[in-house]
Amino acid sequence: MTTLANRSNTALIVIDLQNGVVANAYRRHEVLNTVKTLVERARGMDVPVVWVRHTDEELKPSSEAWQIVAELSPAPGEAIIDKNYRDAFENTTLEHVLSTLGVGKLIVTGAQTDMCIRSTLHGAIVRGYDATLVSDAHTTDDMTQYGAPPADGVIRHTNLYWTNQSAPGRSGGVVESKDVDFSRSSS
Repeated sequence: MTTLANRSNTALIVIDLQNGVVANAYRRHEVLNTVKTLVERARGMDVPVVWVRHTDEELKPSSEAWQIVAELSPAPGEAIIDKNYRDAFENTTLEHVLSTLGVGKLIVTGAQTDMCIRSTLHGAIVRGYDATLVSDAHTTDDMTQYGAPPADGVIRHTNLYWTNQSAPGRSGGVVESKDVDFSRSSS
């Protein structure tokens, strides 16, 4: 249903699963295992896996905090998009990479739920993509000290919020990892 012409392919997007981002993340182990399984499934179906890596004052390039977690490993040839903003499209090569791959449908995983995940989901829909959030493959830190709900509440709310999300000619949605469909979209 994407509004992007000739872009019927699907890609798995893995956002900011870096040492410094998920060191204290809610359900870290479970989420990383779920993402690992999705990565393996995507690769087995020749679905592109696109990795996104955040850079800022706390996540300096080449530092241990900046590295993708040891539990996950980009394969040779898989795109790694470096970003400085929460929206993975903003001032990056993500759109170019997805265009080259003929991708119009995104399956989104990673961290932080309430920051880069939500921003990238919105960025995708605005740019014409279909964007599906994997309900059990994203996480965040406990930010209650700053007035946020507990991490599990943030995740549940984001899953609820993104369910049935849509815009003209585009759709969002939420799916459990076991139900992820890596097939072509119906456009």
